[in-house]
Amino acid sequence: MKTLVLSLTFLVLVVSPGVNAQKTELDQLVLSLQSKYNKLRSMAADFTQVYTAPGEKTRRESGRLLLKKPGRMRWDYTAPETKLFVSNGRVIYEYIPADKYATKSSVKESDDLRAPFMFLLGRGNLRRDFKLIEYARESPVRAGNKVIKLVPKRDQDFSELMIEIEPLSLRIARLSFIDSDQGRSDFLFSNISENVPASSSQFIFKAPPGVEVREID
Repeated sequence: MKTLVLSLTFLVLVVSPGVNAQKTELDQLVLSLQSKYNKLRSMAADFTQVYTAPGEKTRRESGRLLLKKPGRMRWDYTAPETKLFVSNGRVIYEYIPADKYATKSSVKESDDLRAPFMFLLGRGNLRRDFKLIEYARESPVRAGNKVIKLVPKRDQDFSELMIEIEPLSLRIARLSFIDSDQGRSDFLFSNISENVPASSSQFIFKAPPGVEVREID
């Protein structure tokens, strides 16, 4: 599978003056977002992950997220069950204690929707991989936020991406991935802290005694 790298590109259109003004605002928001996350060293946040799909029961999980350059991330899930998703930037481990084993895969081969969060750590240029960027026609989760819709240039494991941004702080309040079957994964963030202390050891997985590690090709 291709690595999912989040990036943005400008849409060039011949538009009316009113739309031109909106485009200029959007362009500036994208540029500012790129600049902010290029400079960010680490980030921590509480998260809620919600998956919805036609005909399926909604799934909701929550926990704490820690990101650190270059390319390291740690997802500690606390509800409805304990599990760990951790990456040192090269490989990804997922461990669910109830399963009695862990899985290991390459970041480059991963199709997990948590892998794109590498873009928050300055990987890739935010204008590169999307053929369309526009304000989304959906309301933000939090009043006053801006929601941007993006459509990727190449085949990905999602057909659309929504990014909800706090305009002043440029903090990302939500990332939403929509697949070709209209399944939707929403990642909502709160209690965000930037440039927090984070040791490299927090991104290393050590299997507990008796836990098998299975490699995924």
